[in-house]
Amino acid sequence: MTDAIHRTDALVIGAGPVGLFTVFQCGMLRIKCHVVDVLDTIGGQCAALYPEKPIFDIPAHPSVLAGDLIDRLSQQVEPFAPVYHLGQQVTGLTRTEEGRWRAETSKGTVIDAAVVMIAAGAGAFGPNRPPLKGLEAYEGTSVFYYVTRREDFRGKKVVIAGGGDSAVDWAISLSEVAASVQVVHRRAKFRCAPESAARLQELADAGKIELVVPYQLSALQGDGGVLTGVEVADLDGGLRVLEADVLLPFFGLATDLGPIADWGLAMERSTITIDPTTGATSVPGIFAMGDVCHYPHKLKLILTGFAEAAQAAHACYPLVFPGEVLHFQHSTSVGVPA
Repeated sequence: MTDAIHRTDALVIGAGPVGLFTVFQCGMLRIKCHVVDVLDTIGGQCAALYPEKPIFDIPAHPSVLAGDLIDRLSQQVEPFAPVYHLGQQVTGLTRTEEGRWRAETSKGTVIDAAVVMIAAGAGAFGPNRPPLKGLEAYEGTSVFYYVTRREDFRGKKVVIAGGGDSAVDWAISLSEVAASVQVVHRRAKFRCAPESAARLQELADAGKIELVVPYQLSALQGDGGVLTGVEVADLDGGLRVLEADVLLPFFGLATDLGPIADWGLAMERSTITIDPTTGATSVPGIFAMGDVCHYPHKLKLILTGFAEAAQAAHACYPLVFPGEVLHFQHSTSVGVPA
């Protein structure tokens, strides 16, 4: 436990793309921010799960890699000197006698802030692991739940398990660099964008990908964390062994809002209910933006979160600077600090 108390204008919970853009929007209004994230680096899922995956719906970018988007957002907020507290989670949040908020983290960091901005995405996340005996011995060496560098799989025999967007997208992408790609799924139909399913089938027809369907994972073969094969079973119990250097199980993420769920905020199916015009939650002084928030017809897109960040920054201004009137100006008028 540290004896120091960090005093700031806004506490931003979450350092993903929406959290970073929240810092920028606050900075443009002279609102200083401290940022807490459970990961040990900024960027959220964009950095941790798919930094080399292209995103196509960021304005003015026909295509941008997720990792590059985080790099540019980081550069954008740099003039405002946010203070990052990474590798820790906000475990407690209480109201002070001054009407401010005091947050404590899992590492003992104490932050005193006028407002709290929650941009926690789906919360802390981790992979849904397949129930395979001895799986832990291969994790990090031959079994990976995320692809952060496509080049790491060049020339490898790759087995991908799953039928969703991640499994299909990475099968298509890795077919360009891997020695072989086999996709294991328990049914012939994949739960992904129709265009991706069509492209997957094209590659299968061309012999660049093998679709191992309907099968499911049964066991791993190898020694000392080095994978040599993946055993799969069909619906009748028939077994087959796939030669493999790498297994990528894509069975989705297990997410958890953690202590946030206990802060007395109005919730809707593990998301925080907000006023979409301000980002305000049911508790005065706490705002939310991005995938963590809910309102009718909410779109879970990064660009939607960016707009919510701007709304919330303007809405919290009177709480940070009581009695001051905000004379809104466009960024072209005010610029950013040198």
